[in-house]
Amino acid sequence: MTLDREAVLDAATQAGVGARLRDLRLQRGMSARSLADALSISPSAVSQIERGVLQPSVSRLIAITDALGVPLAAVFDARAGGAAEADTTVAGFALQRAAHSSSVTLDSGVAFRRLSPGPTPGVDLFESVYPPGGTAHPDTELFRHDGYEVGNMISGELTIDFDDERVVLRPGDSISYPCSRPHRIHNTGTEPAVAQWLIVHPDR
Repeated sequence: MTLDREAVLDAATQAGVGARLRDLRLQRGMSARSLADALSISPSAVSQIERGVLQPSVSRLIAITDALGVPLAAVFDARAGGAAEADTTVAGFALQRAAHSSSVTLDSGVAFRRLSPGPTPGVDLFESVYPPGGTAHPDTELFRHDGYEVGNMISGELTIDFDDERVVLRPGDSISYPCSRPHRIHNTGTEPAVAQWLIVHPDR
């Protein structure tokens, strides 16, 4: 039998994300049932995410990190609970080479890549790539989460639906809004959409 190398790598990535989420949950002394209750999903769904059987959407991943009280960056760390090891952390600065940056692929093929080279308390900085048809939230309903979000469009086209209007972002456009405002991000274009995002968590 011939194994598909990309499928094997993708399965390993998803299992790694799930394992890190499980470690973060256990570190905080939270049961799977308590996390499920906080997310309004079943304990079975939590188990499937942690085992890498079920890919979380962007909105689900953010909801999990919010419920656990950890930054989104913690998900990218092979060592659960902190930011990934930078190439250099000396003389008051952190450096991470492009080849060592961490990324995860979520439901509908949306990929996240952490941009911050070291711990940045209260701030998440990352790049997202939404394939055509890719969405942050699997349903048509809008979602909200903690923090304040700033986005900058690099290439392609992203659409953000708010409760009272729709905004289409194209290269060079930028946007900011409180994450508590109901919204949904999705790619309505015909090519992958690349954007950089800064999420500020004043309480962390």
